Amino acid sequence: MKRALAFAFCVALVAGQAAAESAPEAAARPVVIPAPQDTTPIPMPPERIIWDRTPLGIALPIGQERQVTFPAPVEVGMPAGLADTVRTQVVAGTVYWVAKSEFTPQRIQVRDTATGQIYLVDLSARSSASTAPVIVTQAAAPAQVDGGAGGMASAAGTVAAGAVTAPKMPTHDYGTLTRFAAQSLYAPRRLAPTLPGVFQAPVDGRPIDLVRGESIQATPLIAWRSGNLHITAVRLRNMGMSPVILDPRSLRGLWVAATFQHARLFPKGDEADTTAVYLISAKPFEHALRGVY
Repeated sequence: MKRALAFAFCVALVAGQAAAESAPEAAARPVVIPAPQDTTPIPMPPERIIWDRTPLGIALPIGQERQVTFPAPVEVGMPAGLADTVRTQVVAGTVYWVAKSEFTPQRIQVRDTATGQIYLVDLSARSSASTAPVIVTQAAAPAQVDGGAGGMASAAGTVAAGAVTAPKMPTHDYGTLTRFAAQSLYAPRRLAPTLPGVFQAPVDGRPIDLVRGESIQATPLIAWRSGNLHITAVRLRNMGMSPVILDPRSLRGLWVAATFQHARLFPKGDEADTTAVYLISAKPFEHALRGVY
């Protein structure tokens, strides 16, 4: 019996020693923790387009912003038919476009505010379009050519060979600008006009005191700029109970031209109690209204 107990004790002691010897080895075994995965999207490389007077084809994705950067600060003339389809924001030389739905290519004009140069863009939108930013660069100027036996070109020859002059901005008379504003305001969207060199401009849409001596509510609706001229469409609504004959001499502000859609306003409540006036000024609307040059 005692031999059996002694044998069992020895077996247990040997087992305990073996476990103790293996414990440090187990404790020293490294635990591998997988590294976290980086889910940050990799930015897409920009798409570079050279402006060589060929219209720039740019497609917008649906519901995602696409940036288009031009060589200098610009302003964008968007057709009225795209106003509800494309959101347009301009910061210096970068245009931020977001298309709400697909549309076929539409020709728009982007104007360099410093030189007046016009970039033509065929803008479209489709679901498969890229979101990569677009960078527009100017085509290289023609190489200068030696103009004399000594290998030096004259100053006049250098300008003629290498200079690229900005195209002239189209100019429009008062009648053309007024017709454009009236058609933009009253024509169906599918027939909305476009006029080269005319760009939509910001305007405060709060009611103003425009007509002297009459109870008429005047509300600026939309404004455009063409060269040094500004034209603004203002809605006029008779708030009095007597008809009013409209006279441009009763308008506050400094205007170079004023044209009423209708010359008479019927009393308040009549279907003809509202019309529009198209005001052309040499300064932005707010400055012209206050008589500021």
